Amino acid sequence: MESEYVSVFAMGNLDLLDSGRRIATEFIPFLFALCFHEFAHGWVARLRGDRTAEMMGRLTLNPLAHMDPIGTFLLPLSAILFHWPFSFGWARPVPVNARNFKNIRTDMFWVALAGPLSNILLALVAAFGFAFSMRFMQDSVYFPAVRGIIYAFIGSNLILAVFNMLPLYPLDGARVLARFLPASINHRLEQNEFGSSMILLFLIMTGALQFLIVPVQFLANAFLTMAIRIVL
Repeated sequence: MESEYVSVFAMGNLDLLDSGRRIATEFIPFLFALCFHEFAHGWVARLRGDRTAEMMGRLTLNPLAHMDPIGTFLLPLSAILFHWPFSFGWARPVPVNARNFKNIRTDMFWVALAGPLSNILLALVAAFGFAFSMRFMQDSVYFPAVRGIIYAFIGSNLILAVFNMLPLYPLDGARVLARFLPASINHRLEQNEFGSSMILLFLIMTGALQFLIVPVQFLANAFLTMAIRIVL
C-alpha cells in the first residue's frame, strides 16, 4: 500500500512538471506573440495619426492590457493542459478610430498588415536566436530546452501570422484585402462579419484549417535555413 502511494505521488509530480514545461514552452511564447501582434496594430495606428490605442493604455506589451479571459487564457491553457487536438485563442482587439486617418483605406491596410508582419518579424528574430544558440551552446545541457522554446516561439508567431491573413472578418486578412476591393463590396462584407465569424469558428472546430501548417512549416524552414547559413 505504501508503494502505491509513492507511485501515485511520483506520477502527480511528473504531471505537474510536464504541465509546467508545456506552459513555459507553449503558452508563454503564444502569449507574447499575441500581445506583440496587438501592440503592432496600435503602434502603426499611432504612426498613421490615430492615438486611440495609446490614450486607452493599449500601446503596451503588458498581457493584462490585451487579455480576454477566455480567449487569451482559458482556452489556450485548457488546450495545452488537456491535450486538445486543436488550440486557438485571441486577445481584445486594439481600438482604432479610422476618422483620425488621412487616407482611411490605405492607413487601415497598414494597420491591419502590421499585426501579421510583426509576428513574421519575431519568428525571423527567433530563427537567428536559434542559429546563435547552435553556435555557442550546442553542447550545453540547456540547449534542448532552449531549442524547444525557440521552436515553439517560431511556430506560435507564424501560425498567428498565417491564420490572421485569412480573408475573413474579423481577421486582419479581410482588412488587408479591403484595400483592393470596391468600397461597396467591402461594405457588404463588413456588414456580414457575424456570418464570416461563424464560418471561421466552424473551420477551426472541424480542423479544416490544418492546411495552414503547410505555409507555417515552409516559412519556419526557410527562416531557420537562412539564419543557420548566415550565422554558422
